[in-house]
Amino acid sequence: MARPETTPAFFARLFGEGESRELALDQLGQALDDEALLWVDLLDPPVAVLDAVWEHCGFPEEARRFIEEGTMPAAGQDGDHFWVRCVVIDKDGQEDAQGTLLICVAGRNRALSLRRRAIPFLEAMRDDEHRRVALGRLCAESFVATLLDRQLSTYFNAVSSYEMAVERLEVDILGDKASGCLPELRRLRRWASRLRRMLAPHRSVFGVMARPDFRPDESQPADRHFVALDTRFERAMDMVENARELVIGSFELFSNQTALRTNDSMRLLTFVTVVTGVLATIVGALGMNFAAGFFETRDAGFWTVLGGLVIAAVVSMVVGKRRGWF
Repeated sequence: MARPETTPAFFARLFGEGESRELALDQLGQALDDEALLWVDLLDPPVAVLDAVWEHCGFPEEARRFIEEGTMPAAGQDGDHFWVRCVVIDKDGQEDAQGTLLICVAGRNRALSLRRRAIPFLEAMRDDEHRRVALGRLCAESFVATLLDRQLSTYFNAVSSYEMAVERLEVDILGDKASGCLPELRRLRRWASRLRRMLAPHRSVFGVMARPDFRPDESQPADRHFVALDTRFERAMDMVENARELVIGSFELFSNQTALRTNDSMRLLTFVTVVTGVLATIVGALGMNFAAGFFETRDAGFWTVLGGLVIAAVVSMVVGKRRGWF
């Protein structure tokens, strides 16, 4: 996916007491102090930009290798720094959920976010003037926790879209479009399975971050944020598991509606068979070899019998329909 022209590859903002300002790449080295929070956001950056950020911010080389190696969710730490790799859902609804990697690296009063494709909530954070003062009061750990909380929110949003799609499908199943719902059932089943495959590997990430030994020297608020993230992750997993159950319920509804329509068809066929059998009995009786005067009426008798058969069939259908026999 091509990078949007309006979103630069490099973005940095320094959050101070009651104010914030955007920084250029060569200003990162002078911006680091204990009284402000530096946030660097990179969108599919060139290698030269990564090298400059690492040089100015002092992030460890192990974190750099973490960025370049691996695609599965994971977390690690080294001294005052820690890093996290997670998957954000950046497209859902019309097609199966699609995700992109988000990597966060944090140190003392500095935080980095890196992604290969645009992520809507990060674009919003870049431009959100009203929240800049609040973000400036966070430490780097709490800032990363904020990003990860929004990352989990993308799964909640995807499940909401999924539930609406299931509701639309069930309306179609109960209506006149049930016969064409099987492809949509298959798509929703793939969608639910993909959501689970994308979210389940994060158990090791949030579980590790919630452990007391992950950041033992940091403040209690940061620890509470990490524990809250683990709890929110479990809630997201429950919602994704429930989404899988929803599509199973929809399939059962589809099966029941199909069975009902089949029963209706069989009842109609049975009734038609009975009526046809009665008419055949009458025709068979008329074909007996007796010299009755009725058989000498020639064309008039033939058309009288044929009309009587039609009337008998119509009357039978009307009576059967009114009494609900088919």
